[in-house]
Parts: sequence; C-alpha cells; structure tokens
Amino acid sequence: MAIEIFNRTEMKYFLTTAQKDSLLNVLSEYMDCDKFNKGGKPYTICNLYLDSPANELIIRSLESPSFKEKIRLRSYGPVTLEDTVYLESKKKYDGVVNKRRSSCYLSDVYNYFENGVLPVSEKSNLQVLKEINHTMEFYQLKPKVFISYDRFAFFEKNNSDFRLTIDNNIQTRRTDLDLQIPPSGNQLLKNDQWLIEAKAFKTFPLWFVNFLSENNISRTSFSKYGTEYKNYLKTIGEQ
Repeated sequence: MAIEIFNRTEMKYFLTTAQKDSLLNVLSEYMDCDKFNKGGKPYTICNLYLDSPANELIIRSLESPSFKEKIRLRSYGPVTLEDTVYLESKKKYDGVVNKRRSSCYLSDVYNYFENGVLPVSEKSNLQVLKEINHTMEFYQLKPKVFISYDRFAFFEKNNSDFRLTIDNNIQTRRTDLDLQIPPSGNQLLKNDQWLIEAKAFKTFPLWFVNFLSENNISRTSFSKYGTEYKNYLKTIGEQ
C-alpha cells in the first residue's frame, strides 16, 4: 500500500551526466532500485498542479516563506479515466515536508474539479480529501500546469528512511491539462543537467554526504512548478 501521510526533509542538487553516472556506481553498493524502475529504466510521473485564478500558491511559494503549500494531481505515466491517480497536498514548514495524499479514480477527480463532488471511493482517504477540499474551496483552485518527468528512485538497503530520486526530461505545458494525454511540452532542465532529490525522515547517510563533498556538489533551491511559472512570466512578458 502506498504511503499516504508522512513528514521528511528534502534536499535538492544538480548533477552533470558524468556526476550522475558516478553516483549510480556508488548507489549500487548502498541502495536498491525502486520496483517501478523495471529493467533499470526510469518511470514517468505526470502531474497537474492546481492554483487560484491569481496564482496565489506559486507566487507565495516563490517568496520563500517559512510555510508554503501545493495541491497537485499525480499519475504514474498516462492513464485512463478508470485508472488510479493521487490527489496530493504538499506542505513545507521550516524545511520539513508534510505530504498527504489520497488514491482516487481519475474520472472521479475530474468530476470533482468540474462539479465539486468529492472523489470518494473504496480507495480514498476521506480525511485527506476533506483537508484538500478546504484548500480547494478557499483558493478556488483549478488545474494550471502539466509537469512530467522521468525518474529513477532508490531506497537505502535495509533502511527505508533514506530515499534518493534522479529526475530528467522535465516537460511542462499550460494546454492539454489532462493526465490521459502523453507527456510533452517545454524542457525545464539543460541538456547535461539532472535533478537529484535526497529525502529522509531523519538524517542523510555518511556515504552520501561524502559523495557530495568529494564531488563539490552543493545544495540548490529548485522548484519544478516555481521554475515553470517564472518561465511562463517571461513568455507572456515578451508578447
């Protein structure tokens, strides 16, 4: 069963392809690949990020407050209306991320977006849906942007506390806001750039800290939705 509620610390880093390959060699000793990375290949994550008519959530997030939140709908690859998706609330306070999500059917979520009927089914976490609905109603949230990416995910051997993800091919679009439509859009990263996210409930293992130090890799501040929104502002400013 997928974890629906958890708190963790997340750190992000940019690596070159050479650094990424070096990291993969290290990971083979300390971490196991996610079951979704079948045959050593990445899996695709698709998201619809929701926001208010005035884009309040992303504007506040870019101001780097101590507290910020996002609401998104997530699927693993393109889906049909009968498939399971995840309606998520992601909140961050003083560097600690609290993520709450509920499994839903895509058809129920789209009906919810259009008609306000909670997407309750045998899969759902009703308490989480009620919390998300409060935010949805308060800000009048609607889908604003599609963001997809290919991901490698790893879990530390014999210790699920530490997780590492490697993302690339981050694509964004503000049209065709439907998880049934295959990924496409503008690339968010440079050609030789990989986004690494280290996630832990407690602390990062020493071997990972040593790898960062030995390769002069520093922590970065990066938001997929935030970067997309800044790019979007540049685009409409040029028109």
